[in-house]
Parts: sequence; structure tokens; C-alpha cells
Amino acid sequence: MAAARPALLIVDDECNARETLMDFLGRRFDVAGADNGADAIKLLQKRDFDLVLTDLRMPEADGMSVLEAARSKAKRPKCIMLTAYGSISDAVQAMKHGAFDFITKPVKLSKLEAVIAAALSQSEPASAAETSEPGKEPAHPAVRAEDSGMVMPGEDSDPMRRVYDTALRVAPSRSNVLLLGESGTGKEVVARYIHDHSRRTGLFVAVHCAALSATLLEDELFGHERGAFTNAVAMRRGRFELADHGTLFLDEIGEIDAATQVKLLRVLETRGFERLGGTETITSDFRLIAATNRDLRAMVAAGKFREDLYYRLAVVDLHLPPLRERRAEIPRLVEAFIRDFAAENMKNVIGIAPDALAKLVACRWRGNIRELRNCVERMVVLSPHEILQLSDIPEEVLEATGEAIPETSPAPPDPLNLDSQEKELIRKALEECGGNRAAAARKLGISRRTLYRKLENL
Repeated sequence: MAAARPALLIVDDECNARETLMDFLGRRFDVAGADNGADAIKLLQKRDFDLVLTDLRMPEADGMSVLEAARSKAKRPKCIMLTAYGSISDAVQAMKHGAFDFITKPVKLSKLEAVIAAALSQSEPASAAETSEPGKEPAHPAVRAEDSGMVMPGEDSDPMRRVYDTALRVAPSRSNVLLLGESGTGKEVVARYIHDHSRRTGLFVAVHCAALSATLLEDELFGHERGAFTNAVAMRRGRFELADHGTLFLDEIGEIDAATQVKLLRVLETRGFERLGGTETITSDFRLIAATNRDLRAMVAAGKFREDLYYRLAVVDLHLPPLRERRAEIPRLVEAFIRDFAAENMKNVIGIAPDALAKLVACRWRGNIRELRNCVERMVVLSPHEILQLSDIPEEVLEATGEAIPETSPAPPDPLNLDSQEKELIRKALEECGGNRAAAARKLGISRRTLYRKLENL
């Protein structure tokens, strides 16, 4: 006899959004829908659900009211908040009231699936009376990974192959890892890659240090006991605790203040800590991966970062090169972004013209993959073409290469596959370098050996 499917309640006053989620999730779950908070509360009173997806801003009763109704049930469903008004304050408020996760609209379905899987994998007592403390809130979400858009390196991406080769070697160990590089280069994706290839059985838990004040960061890391401060109405586990037998990823570690540095050093030395307002020492077997775009060595020399903490963090350090040094990845990144954003926005965009792709490859991309991702998303959303054109590239991107937007765009070519686009890029690079293969390889961001092999194949 087949097991019963998990029951999901989807609450959203936007009809299209609600029906899309119900259709998508209805394939694997028993779904019910409500177009406002008041109706959702009535449904919660009538039956039990395993999970509630609710919009935050709604008429009659908002998402917080739905969350409160869900948390009052004997069988408490996990709650995920969906909102177009994403902010740190909203997220913190939702978490304090017991939300499992908080996702901004438009919802990326792959991300939503991952969060739902994480929520349903964490069991909770069938009755509130069985909890160790009345009103105890659930844990934080396990994973809040940034959508950095990095694709796995191929043979044409020598710089990143070295990064991933080292990451694969260090993954099975317990050693701390420090990821260095400019913003937007995909440090969190590499951190997740290390976790996924490790022997650790726990969760991947991410904290973005620069997004929180020192006080909020301390609460995020250590958690707190009930009554530890005003509005601390329930015990809350911190990220150190949630990462037990897993991986804790601290992004932008260079932004933490001196006091937090001391506390972090103590935890790394003893693997023990106390929740805020608590006296019980809690131990956690976590593996730490930190990341920064700052020069920590220079900060140590300037007395702004503790030397002993730096050496504990940088047992193994990996430097992620900027996108301008790995230009050969750009065609595959662009192809992946076009596919994802076209599906997400229901746009009939199926490719990009060679001259437009060549321009994207030639750009400086000071914001690295994050900036490229933003550019392609804008192009897909605004373009009237099936094949993205040079004229679809945002003006500020073209200006960064010293060229203006053309007054007219050429007629859309036939759709080209990745091999054809790569051939065109190699041809142009050789042409611009006067046939010098070594210079062309440098321009493309690949080794001469890789270029020779590609020329043979082409």
C-alpha cells in the first residue's frame, strides 16, 4: 500500500501564482489552496497539513496570522513564507515567529523544492505537549544558498578546474577552508561542492555575516534561551548547533567585529558554546568553511583581524579567479541563464546571436558571475526576440566596453548551438590576435593546449 502523500496548504491572493504552485506541487503532494489568510485559517482549523506555503502580504489576514494559526495546532505544520517584499527585518520577524524559511518572489521552483524537502525531512512532535519547552520554535532553514549561477567547470576552464580539483581533495577531511576572491565569483557554490563531496552527514548551513549587525549575528550563530532578552519568547537553536555533523559556511567573514572574532576563535578551539542567556555548554561537530573578498593578511597586519583566528580559518585556502580570467566559462553560463530565466519568466528565448555573445565574453564583469546573471536576466525579460541580439545588451554593459548601442540590429540568425558559438569566438580571437595562437588562448582564458585541441576538433 502506497504511503500517503504529504499535505500542503498554499495561500496566496495572486491567482496565477497560487495556481502555478498548486499545479507544480500537486504532482507529488496533496495540495489545497486559499486565496486569503482568513480562508487559510479556516482550513487549518478543519484539517492537518504537513506544510504551509503562505504569502506575507494579503487582505483580511496576513501571512503572520496564518503562521500563528499553524503554530497553534497540535500537529504543527512547517511554514514557508513567500513574499515580494523581501527584507532582512521581515525574514527575522518570520523566523522569530516560527517560520521554517523565507523566500522572495518570483519564486524559483528549484529552490522551493529544496526548501520543502529540507522542511519535510525535519520531524516535529505530533503534540505541542511533547516538546521540551512550551512554544519552542523550529530550527532555522538548513540551506539558504545564494543563486550564484556557477556551472561546473569543463576542460575549457583551467583556472576553475584547479579550484575544484583542490576542493575535491580537501572535501573528505575535517580541515577548515577559506575561500578568497572577488564578490560574485561563486564562493558559496564551491563551499556547497566541498560539503556535498565530504563524508559529513549533517546539513549545509549558510550565514552571511555582513547582512547582520554584531548583535543579530551573535544570536544567529549561538541561538538563545527563552527569556534571554525582550521578545525571546522561545528557545532558538543557533547555526553552530544546526551544523552539527555538517558544514557551517560563514560568508564575508572579514566583516565581523573584534568581539565576534574572539567568540568564534573560542568555538573553533573547543567546539563548545552557550546559547545567549544560557549556562549549558553545547558541543557541535561542524566543519567550517569561510569566505571573504577582503585581504585578510593585510587586515591582520593592520590589526583589524586576529592572526590566531586567520590561521585557524585558513588551514586550506582557495582563491577563486574573477570571471575576466575565466572567460571561456561565459558561453556556458549564458546558455544556462537563458534557459533558466526563459522558463522562469515564460519567455520564448532560445539562444543568443554570436556577436552578442562575443560582446558578453569581452565585457569586464566587475561584479563577476552575479553581474553577468543579472544582465542575462534583464535581456531575457525585456527582449522581443527569440535569439538575444546585440541591441538587447543593457547600455551600461556596452558602455563598460567603450562601445555604444547600435542604432539597428542585424536580422536574427538561425539558432546556433554551443559548438557553433564557440567556433565563432575562437575565430574572432585568432583574427584579433593576428593568428597568434598563444595570444588568442590568453584572450579566451584557456591554455594553448586546450586551444590546439579545440582547433583540431573544429
